[in-house]
Order: sequence, then C-alpha cells, then structure tokens
Amino acid sequence: MTTIPAKDLPALLRRHGLRCTPSRLSTLRLLSTSGAHLSSAEVAAELTQLDLPFDQATVYRTLETLIAEGLAHAVHSPGAKRYGFGSEPHHHTVCETCGQVGDLPIEQLREAVERIAELAGLHPGAATSLMVYGRCARCSA
Repeated sequence: MTTIPAKDLPALLRRHGLRCTPSRLSTLRLLSTSGAHLSSAEVAAELTQLDLPFDQATVYRTLETLIAEGLAHAVHSPGAKRYGFGSEPHHHTVCETCGQVGDLPIEQLREAVERIAELAGLHPGAATSLMVYGRCARCSA
C-alpha cells in the first residue's frame, strides 16, 4: 500500500482533524512502516520495544481513532482483529491457522471480483474488501 515518509505523518494527522499526540504519531508510524497487519497487542509490544510504552487500552483507542479518520483499516482474522495502514480499497489474504493478513491490490483481482458478481449477483462496494482465506506458506509447510 502507499508509503508516507515519517516526516509527513504529523501533517497527515492534522489534515484529518487529529491532534498529533505521541500515541497517534507512534502508532501511525509503526503501521506505515511495518508492511504487516498487526493486532493491538502486537502494536503495543512493538511500541514498548521502541521505548514507547503505551498501555493496551491507549493503543486500542488510538487504532480505532485512526480507522474512524480513514488513516488505517481493520481486518477480522482468526483470533485478534488486525490493523493496517491506509484506507484505500484493497483485498486481503487471511491465514486460517496463524491469522497472518496480507494485502492484495484490487487490480490483481479485478477479473475475479467481476466473475463473482456474475455468479453470485454480489457487487462489492467501493470500500469493500474481498477476503481470501487459506493457509499461508509457513503454515502449509
């Protein structure tokens, strides 16, 4: 997904009407650089390793605020809800064993989504994500 330089994150928060608090900036920076979808517990653990020890409740509230403002998105996978950077529409892969979530750009599945619409009569909305469940390479081995 889109990468934004760390120096631009405070302005991004302000453009969305949010104060640039340490928890918001740190969480947004982590999501934008991780390249992964993280649970709130994983975000809290990563921030603690960076000597930014925000409690679990603060991290969760921060993640939900970023979602509400369109700066992040949530994916419901087995186990914990996982959070990713950005809100531009895209699809996801979800491992049914470990819960790992990956991104699939819309362009790569455009024909498959059109075929699903033909077969099922289901027309996803602009922000709707197609979830492809299976087992990741690590869990399949």
